[in-house]
This record gives sequence, C-alpha cells and structure tokens, in this order.
Amino acid sequence: MTTKSATNKVDISKLETRLFINNEFVNSVSGNTFEVVNPATEEVICSVQEAGHEDVDKAVTAAKAAFAVGSHWRTLNGSDRRDLMLKLANLVERDRAFLEVLEAMDNGKPIGTDGRYGTSVDLHLVIQYLRYAAGHADKVLGSQIPVDGHIFAYTRKEPVGVCGAIIPWNFPLLMFAWKVGPILATGCTVVFKTSEKTPLSALHIGKLIKEAGFPPGVVNILSGYGSAGEALARHMDVDKIAFTGSTAVGHKIEQYATESNLKKVTLELGGKSPMIILDDANLETAVNTARAGLFLNQGQVCTASSRIFVHESIHDKFVAAMVQNAQGINIAGYDKKDVDLGPLVDNIQFLKVLGYIKNGIEEGATLRLGGHRHGNKGYFIEPTIFTDVKDDMVIAKEEIFGPVMSIFKFKTDEEAVKRANTTKYGLAASVISENGARAISTAHQIRAGTVWINTHNSYDAGLPFGGYKESGHGRELGFEAMENYLETKTVMLPLTGPKV
Repeated sequence: MTTKSATNKVDISKLETRLFINNEFVNSVSGNTFEVVNPATEEVICSVQEAGHEDVDKAVTAAKAAFAVGSHWRTLNGSDRRDLMLKLANLVERDRAFLEVLEAMDNGKPIGTDGRYGTSVDLHLVIQYLRYAAGHADKVLGSQIPVDGHIFAYTRKEPVGVCGAIIPWNFPLLMFAWKVGPILATGCTVVFKTSEKTPLSALHIGKLIKEAGFPPGVVNILSGYGSAGEALARHMDVDKIAFTGSTAVGHKIEQYATESNLKKVTLELGGKSPMIILDDANLETAVNTARAGLFLNQGQVCTASSRIFVHESIHDKFVAAMVQNAQGINIAGYDKKDVDLGPLVDNIQFLKVLGYIKNGIEEGATLRLGGHRHGNKGYFIEPTIFTDVKDDMVIAKEEIFGPVMSIFKFKTDEEAVKRANTTKYGLAASVISENGARAISTAHQIRAGTVWINTHNSYDAGLPFGGYKESGHGRELGFEAMENYLETKTVMLPLTGPKV
C-alpha cells in the first residue's frame, strides 16, 4: 500500500461521529460536540458527539442489561464468544488499510512503510491480540480442590460484570484491543470512554462490533472528556474500571472507585523508563535500541527510554553516534513518504514538551540536538538529545511524553541500577550488553514490570505487561489480563455414601 493510495481511503463526510450505545449510533443527550484536529495540519477533521453523565448512564444501563442472567450474551458458550471475537478480528483485518489511515490522521503517527513504525504496526498488533484473546474464551478454568471431610469442592471463574474502560490517545486502537480482548473473552460487558483527542478509530470499530453479531449492549463506545470518565469510574453499576493514562489521573480513578462502590481497578500508568548501556555493549545495537526506545511514536509512549544511562568508558562514542543517527530521522506528516517521526498529538502536548526542553536548558543540561519546533505548521518537534543531565533535574524525573532523550553517565553496574530505580515509576526498562548473564542479573535488580535486553518497546500478545510502584497495578496481555476480569467462586457439596 502506497501513501498516495492510502490517503484516498478516508472520506471524512462518511466518518461515524456519534456515540455507540446498545448497538446503535446516537447523538449525545446534550447535543454537545467537540472538534477533532489533524495534528499534522492543525486543521479540523470533523466534530464528534460529546458524551455527558446522561450518556454514561444510558451506556451502563445497556451494558448491565446485556450482562443480566438469561441474556443472550450470558447464555453464549465460550466457543461462541471465541467465534464472535475471531469474526471481529477478521473484520478489522478487512478494514485494515482504512483504519491505518484514519488512525494516522487522527493521532498524527506515521502509517509505517518499509519496516518503519506506524499505524500499520498497530493494526497488526490489534488483529493479533484479538485472535489471541479469542483463544482464551473457551479456556477459562476453575479447579477441583481436595478438602478435609467427605465434600466435593471446586472453584469456578465468573465474569466480573459491567466494566468501564478508559483508554488513552497515544495508541487508540491498540489500547482498545488490549481492553476489549479479555473483557469479551471472559464474558463481561463494557463501556469505553475514548480520549477526546483521538475518538475516530474506535467509533469505526463500533460498526464492526455490530456487523460481527455481538448482542446489543455488550460493547458501548463513548467519546468525551475527563468528566465522562469520572462519571464512569464513579458509577454504582460498574463493577470494574480499567484505565490507561497518566499517574496523576490514575490516582483519581482509584479515588472515584473507593468513593463509590469499591469497584475493582486496574491501572496502566506513566513511566520514566531507564536504559542501561553497559561497557561491553555493542555500540550499533545500543544506538538503534535507544532510537527505537525513545523516538518511536514521537516519544509518546509510557515505556519510552527517556533516561539513557551509559557507562563512562563508552559515553562519548555513544553520544556522537546517537546524535548522528537521530540527525537522519525524517520528520513529516503521515501522508508523506519514508516518515520516521510525526507530530505530537495536539497543541497542549506540543507546548508541554517545548516547556520541558526549555526547563532542561535552564537547569544546565547540554542540548546536543534539536530542541525546537520543526516547520511552521503542525505540532512537530525536532528529535532532541540532552547530555550532562543530573538525576534531580525536572527532565530526569518527570514523564515528558515527547521526543526528548536524556543521557546520563555512570561508573559501575551497581550505581546504574541504583539510579535507574530512583524513581516513582516502574513500568519498563532495558539493558544493553553482550554478556547475557550480566544483563540478566542487571535486569533482575531493576524494579519494573518489563525489562528488555538488547531491545526496547517489544511486545507480544502472550507476554504480561504492567507496572510496579506508581506505574500501576494489574497486567495487560497474556493470560494474566484475563484474571483482571474474573471473580473466583468456591462451591462445596457434602457427599453421601462411602468416602473413596
């Protein structure tokens, strides 16, 4: 698929902009709308219906009815849910080219050609994960447990109920898939609240949900601001809330759940991921991994390797090679050829990142590359590299969520690990070394949910993903994701006759 043909696949006049409730697209109760902006051009794409409290109530009511005992959804076999999910995956695959362009237009990320990252990679992962999760739908197992006495005892896994899912703007479709996969596989129902920055691709998925044959109310999709997310997190008929986003908002989600009905909560939050480059690292591997770790998706990744710790013996060589490599990054809109780096998602994020760059300069870090706006239209920022960064600087401590790399120097492995762990976050990390035993030992000492060795930002549907500390709790992906949406029930039955 060429970029030129891709741009012809989205007819803006035919985009779905309404809320998806009970298998129907409807206007919001208030009639309020908000504009969706193309971050590469700063032009309005369209206006979308804005969900309010009343719309949240309607969607939750629909999800609750779909989960009721005796409903069509509750009476389906696990194999039936599996088949519906596989059909959904097939429909996403059918519409893949369209969704790649729509996601790029809405979010700003490249489409991805010739092995480059972009929405083409996201769609591959979406389809892969939907099929992976579908495979678990008929494999949710309890256990028969031997107990004292003449008693038959077992556990069964049951769906937790009505779920709320609040997803972010940096990977809209992929985060939708990471939530909807285990929710549907376990037999729950869901109300999604998408980001006001990137609502369009999820609304198209609503069309596919209905086309696939899911019963009304099983999946509901609301576009809106944080107030709608709060209403969802506080709703007394929601049994479980899953949130991906900032740590600051994650604290609020916990508060809302506690102040309402003590609903279950899983959180995938921010990060300030360290990359430790040991003195025996292959320089080419280190540079390429650091580039992918930080500049992928314009640095708008919760696992971005924004703290690069380099052994003092190879620090200068690494910096020179890293700067040279980053100078070759091609910055452009999604509809151009050979794009490596697109715009940030909106003006808010654009100004925030520029503010961090200014702060880094003012605090004494050395700006080795970039640091400015790219061009005069769109929310583009040059790949930016700082050296001489101190651990107590703002750019060293706070999640920037942009193409800003901070490079640190260290003397010993022990020092690197200690400094890497000196953060409130614990989402991910990486170690670059030619010595496998040394790398594994270092990885085991880092307090993070995922530690990569000689790679970064690599994911697989079967590998659990989540954070330590203030990077959240609970896991996405793998079978552990299913556990987030299951309750365990114990059943006991006294037996008659001789005990054998």
